[in-house]
Amino acid sequence: MLDIKQIRDNPQLVQEKLKTRSHHYEIQPLVELDREQRELEAKRSQLQARGNEIAKLIPEKIKAGSDPKGADVQALRDEGSSIKALISSLEPQEKELIAKINELLLALPNLPSDSTPIGQSEDDNVEVRRWGDEYIPQNPHILPHWEIGEKLGILNTERAVKVAQSRFVTLIGAGAALERALIQFMLDHQIAAGYVEVIPPFLVNTDSLTATGQLPKFAEESFKCAADDLWLTPTAEVPITNLYRGEILAAENLPIYHCAYTPCFRREAGSYGRDMRGLIRLHQFDKVELVKFVHPNTSFDELEKLTRNAEAILQALELPYRVIELCTADLGFSSAKTYDLEVWLPSSGKYREISSCSNCLDFQARRAQIRLKESGKKGTQLVHTLNGSGLAVGRTMAAILENYQQEDGTVQIPKALQPYLKREVL
Repeated sequence: MLDIKQIRDNPQLVQEKLKTRSHHYEIQPLVELDREQRELEAKRSQLQARGNEIAKLIPEKIKAGSDPKGADVQALRDEGSSIKALISSLEPQEKELIAKINELLLALPNLPSDSTPIGQSEDDNVEVRRWGDEYIPQNPHILPHWEIGEKLGILNTERAVKVAQSRFVTLIGAGAALERALIQFMLDHQIAAGYVEVIPPFLVNTDSLTATGQLPKFAEESFKCAADDLWLTPTAEVPITNLYRGEILAAENLPIYHCAYTPCFRREAGSYGRDMRGLIRLHQFDKVELVKFVHPNTSFDELEKLTRNAEAILQALELPYRVIELCTADLGFSSAKTYDLEVWLPSSGKYREISSCSNCLDFQARRAQIRLKESGKKGTQLVHTLNGSGLAVGRTMAAILENYQQEDGTVQIPKALQPYLKREVL
């Protein structure tokens, strides 16, 4: 959530930054509602002050000799009653204005950071670096990952559709083992890098999704349990961030690094016709997520470290990839600055996103009210939150099935994974 004070003090700057995003956001209605609410608050405060003054004057006048039933005392009582009635009528008006302001604030995305490249579409994203060109396979007959997976008998979509619907997949035998091995490998790697593992709830409530920015804007992207105030988690970023919702963290305990494996559930609304086959765009997929809670002074350095932590998985698996800095128009709703990692998929001759590493600054922390307290200093301040995939497991499997595919129809197992799978070839 954006700071209403920032909007109030510098609406032009906020509007200009919002204009660099992909959708149009108009803050003038919010500015006007805020002005109206503050005027109403000032009026109510003045009335309350006068009411308090009258409450003191009445006993003072009586003590000084005025008749308790006299006209002057009664006039004060009448004025006090009128003030109470007026305050009672103003309070619901003010609550309604505050609710409208919060509703508009919740609909506004984060402001891009000053270092985020300005652009109008994903075509304006900036390539930062590439890694692993020497690992790009030269085999000209590489099958798409879903075809080689079906030939090997480790991936089946037809039976998954029978059980659920399209955009689900069943992993079988070595396919299931490979998924499980990747999850364990990723967790082991990130724990060694200093992250503390968490197994969070896989169902989250509305407050949790609102705090991280998925609600209200992206309700159609999520699966809701109709009988409960619970949603299937779209990413472990949601439950992990909300572990600290409403808390004040001691500054000396920062940074806090967490990693977690969760299944993730997304409707992929609006993506029909894209990636209908394979492991790239599913309603259910596995992911290892990285989440950080850090001091505001360090968050951009922490973003670079987090991105390197995600890259380390691709490097250990010897999968070629590139790092893309997203432009303002391609940023996620809660992010101020994002790096995407894109892995090479040779069957399509393209790099495809496998991780998105974002610095949300205080945007999520304001929604979730996660603060820090520095020893010896008065007051608190909002923490900064960061998150990134480390990595999307299904997409990593897809990359392995294609980049390690052999001309005889087998798939080699990356050396780093062989101790986990106890085999060298699929």
